[in-house]
Amino acid sequence: MNKDEYKKLVNRLTPKEKKSKNAIIAFLVGGLIGVLAEIIIVIIMECFATSRVEACQWSCLIIIFIACLFTALGFFDNWVTKAKAGIILPTTGFAHSIMSAALDYKRDGFITGIGANVFKLAGSVILYGIVSAFFFAVLGVIIYG
Repeated sequence: MNKDEYKKLVNRLTPKEKKSKNAIIAFLVGGLIGVLAEIIIVIIMECFATSRVEACQWSCLIIIFIACLFTALGFFDNWVTKAKAGIILPTTGFAHSIMSAALDYKRDGFITGIGANVFKLAGSVILYGIVSAFFFAVLGVIIYG
């Protein structure tokens, strides 16, 4: 069997992904995370008499903590296989990427393990976020003066 025949066989036998179903699930799960964050904001504003800005900051911290906790307990990876991008794209996905790298390398110690590898997955997100923010800022200065 040559490479082309093997490639055709693999393409034929690989299960096809249901993209529309995955998109709907991701939309619903991402929306559910947004609704949960909004509920947390309202509760914080009502119970602690804080401004909306401060309540949003606390809500973000709570969502990040929950994502890190669920990653440490092993729930998050199972949910990712079901919810796909709906749970990975919000802040929860970024928290999961940092926490999972920290957990993977904790046995190597704080410096050479966690410290050296904690941003292994999230580093590219940070890098390209900073680079794109720079270019958008330059574009904004050019357009709006």
